[in-house]
Amino acid sequence: MQDAIVSALEHWPRDGIPEVPAAWLLTVAKRKGLDHLRRATRYREKLALLEEEASRTAVEPTDVRAGAMATTDTDDRLELIFTCCHPALSREAQVALTLRSVLGLTTPEIAHAFLVPEATLAQRIVRAKRKIVDAGISFRAPEPAELPQRLHEVLTVLYLVFNEGYLASGPDRASRRDLAEDAEWLTSLVARLLPNEPEVLGLLALMRLHAARADARFDERGRLVLLKYQDRSRWERRRIEAGVDLIERAGAMKRPGPYQLQAAIAAVHSEAPTWKATDWPQILRLYDGLLGMTGSAVVRLNRAIALRQVAGPEHALREVDAIAEELDRYHLLHATRAELLRDLGRPNEARDADRRALELTDNPAERALLEERIAR
Repeated sequence: MQDAIVSALEHWPRDGIPEVPAAWLLTVAKRKGLDHLRRATRYREKLALLEEEASRTAVEPTDVRAGAMATTDTDDRLELIFTCCHPALSREAQVALTLRSVLGLTTPEIAHAFLVPEATLAQRIVRAKRKIVDAGISFRAPEPAELPQRLHEVLTVLYLVFNEGYLASGPDRASRRDLAEDAEWLTSLVARLLPNEPEVLGLLALMRLHAARADARFDERGRLVLLKYQDRSRWERRRIEAGVDLIERAGAMKRPGPYQLQAAIAAVHSEAPTWKATDWPQILRLYDGLLGMTGSAVVRLNRAIALRQVAGPEHALREVDAIAEELDRYHLLHATRAELLRDLGRPNEARDADRRALELTDNPAERALLEERIAR
């Protein structure tokens, strides 16, 4: 519908408003929708080819033509993403606007990713659009020299899209694998466009390592299977090897960053034969480095999960309680706290924490898991 409205703004001033504007819009929107479906099919085919290539060789650099973005396999949306990440907008506005206007995520989905109320997120998008109009910002494909300064926001967009696909925030389905694969495909294009940016390789590695576990994350009834209980024989070793190779290439550039560290953590999990045999001290050290880079409360929460395995649940609970107010709207904070309380023999408090987590998630697989834990 957004594309149809753009077409109307282009054609109606020149050709006149049609007799039945709504019917015109509906017809054009249907045609645009079919075009998107055809493109989606091509993306799946390209992704399969890329995965096959990645298993044999590293991502190969390509030239950037003067004045435009160019790769061997280009994607219009990638150019739009770089365009929307205009430096005149705040970083939060760039990411929110791109997720909403280019990639089609809903306001509730984006608000969930930012851990803010929907109304706050909606106001942020409106302000960004108003600034574009008031400042007369010209949206165009950035020049090659401008790409690196927009890279951080572009990677943030792709990371959030992958997360939404990996574990959906809405009530309709547990995951959106097509969305996660689309994010991985677009990230691979950025890697070809900017082959000497280690954080791009780190993000691509992170996506591939997580995608390698896709088949083991849900049981035959669609229920979520936590990492601890997954059948590791179902993990895709080819993707894991490709992810580890990307981490090693990024590390050789000696410019560490958050995505590389997250990928390294995922690699330690992926290479462990069992949950018990996981190198938890190494994971904890990696989280220490990641926390030093980001200062993120979500990273601190994930670090507490590793701390539980190294120092015990009591130490981990103190860490979680220290960020409980900041992450009160984040369901995984309460679900993690419930696990720790159960470990410490405090089942009533654990049940209350699980109930709070249940209030904060719409994902059907997560809700089923929480309801089962509460019932037990």
